[in-house]
Amino acid sequence: MKLVVKLDSVTKLYGNFTAVNKVDLQVGEGEILGLIGPNGAGKTTTLKMMVGLVAPTAGTVQVMGQDMSGDSTRLRQSIGYLPEESPLYENMTVRQYLAFFAELYGLGRSVAAPRIESLLQSLKLAERNKYTGELSKGMKRKVAIARTLLHDPSLLVLDEPSSGLDPLTSFFVIDYLKKLNAQGKTIVLSAHNLFHVEYICHRVAIIKNGTLVICDTMAAIREKLGTREYEVVFRANADLPYEKHSGGYVFRTGDVSEIAELLQDIATQDWTLLDLAVRQSALEDMYVKLMGETE
Repeated sequence: MKLVVKLDSVTKLYGNFTAVNKVDLQVGEGEILGLIGPNGAGKTTTLKMMVGLVAPTAGTVQVMGQDMSGDSTRLRQSIGYLPEESPLYENMTVRQYLAFFAELYGLGRSVAAPRIESLLQSLKLAERNKYTGELSKGMKRKVAIARTLLHDPSLLVLDEPSSGLDPLTSFFVIDYLKKLNAQGKTIVLSAHNLFHVEYICHRVAIIKNGTLVICDTMAAIREKLGTREYEVVFRANADLPYEKHSGGYVFRTGDVSEIAELLQDIATQDWTLLDLAVRQSALEDMYVKLMGETE
């Protein structure tokens, strides 16, 4: 497999504080890698070193075979980076905002206009003529994602892409990333929602106190830790073959794809999602176990 990202014994110090400690990590072309861990574990610092925003104190970061410590200006044109907090220019409309960044990326109008329109449609951003300051948090996040994709990068590095969003919007964003991956994008993302990580990631890296605890495939995690169950509670204006629960329905399964299909139905049919829970998730069990072992 062709490597897109390679971290070799990467360490980052801030004074006497070790934010990242001798991390070795590789990301293959066309892969989705999830980076999870407690707050302050070093996830954001690791992602920033991948995109060249932070220089490692020791070790090397290579992206597409090039050392990020050198002149990586041209290389960054192939990277789309989404920080966890991504304020927008609130006095611009959505179209104006994206057109402004398209110009910064050096895209001509003949290229930018259709690309902006395509992103607005695929992200279901109907409020394209509204000022960004008037948008909901979910719509603002979609605009930030559109900005990240404007220059058609082959590598996406995303810090909590669905953070703070309602469950359906959050799932829409994660499902959209899965579709981008199917189109050939390599994706590295950090997330706290373990269902999302389990749904889209090929491999998961768990980091704590700046140290990489484990990195393995989802198949291997499931093999090691057995079954898990998801539960969706929702209301629908239809007679459905699900267990009834508190004036609505409850659906349980261990199949991630079945939950994904139901969430898509809830969104498209305008039903109401009441709760989404994970019972004995393989990834969650592993995460809790590893966090306890490293205390």
